[in-house]
Amino acid sequence: MHFLDQAKIYIASGAGGGGAVSFRREKYIEFGGPDGGDGGKGADVIFRAVGGLNTLIDFRYTQHFRAPRGKGGSGRNMTGAGGKDLVIEVPVGTQILADDEDRSLIADLTKEGQEVRLLKGGMGGRGNASYKSSTNRAPRQHQPGEPGEEAWVWLRLKLLADVGLVGLPNAGKSTLLNAVTNAKAKVGAYPFTTLHPKLGVVLHKGRSFVMADIPGLIEGAAEGAGIGDRFLGHVERTKLLVHLIDADGGDPAKAYETVRDELAAYGADLDEKEEILCLSRTDTVDQEVIDIAIEEIERVAGRKPMLVSAMAGEGIDELLDKVIEKLPEKPAPTSADDEEIETDWSPL
Repeated sequence: MHFLDQAKIYIASGAGGGGAVSFRREKYIEFGGPDGGDGGKGADVIFRAVGGLNTLIDFRYTQHFRAPRGKGGSGRNMTGAGGKDLVIEVPVGTQILADDEDRSLIADLTKEGQEVRLLKGGMGGRGNASYKSSTNRAPRQHQPGEPGEEAWVWLRLKLLADVGLVGLPNAGKSTLLNAVTNAKAKVGAYPFTTLHPKLGVVLHKGRSFVMADIPGLIEGAAEGAGIGDRFLGHVERTKLLVHLIDADGGDPAKAYETVRDELAAYGADLDEKEEILCLSRTDTVDQEVIDIAIEEIERVAGRKPMLVSAMAGEGIDELLDKVIEKLPEKPAPTSADDEEIETDWSPL
């Protein structure tokens, strides 16, 4: 399945049904009078977060969503049927943004079952029966239904993961993810083998957590160099970062500082997140190189890195122990089936 984490879509709620003009005419009823019913309400547009989705790819092929309109009223004081609400299902972690210059946030769906009613359908028009009065016995006026609302909105997916893997390209992030989860991230001996985030579930000593592999950063990523910082948004929700530095990368101190600078440049307090520092791919170099790398990293980071080799399986258990130690216990799951977000946002 292709990965897509941004999409722009058009949404429109349903218009209300028109009121009816009708008069009761029956054989033995001399004065029937008006009996035109009101129109039905137009359908609302609702966004709902559902499990089992981790991409917005469906919105690449379907970009226009229109809710049904209400039915018109009819005689015998019959009110028209209301339109059935249009429910748009999105992955958990989806943000809904206004299509304005600032891309202002409208809603953030972070729990399964969470809903937001974004556009309200138009009210149905009044039928002529509602205009009857002592001075207006045979009204012929009626109301058309109110129009619905419409808007263009942006959907932006920020994956929900407990741990994010960050580092320069070819630091061994995909290899580590494959070693500790059931993910099948692409691995290659060239930069940017990971073109979009990958998720995997880690099971270790009775605990489970979600780990995300984020495409590699290079110097200037905050200004768009390389793949840029687009995918760093997926790290915003993580509780912990695992920063991998390639033992065979040539300059481990500069590698560390480059990634830290890009995290700080992105903002959203990414550089404030708790971080586990690892020297990776230690099986590819001799002990002398490892010792020099440890010394260089300690000089700039103020602490020694853990030693990890995903290919050789060295240091993996110690790393996962450290991750579990730093991750908070997950609270008991709660149902969000009946939870709906209130929003004052209007497309007008």
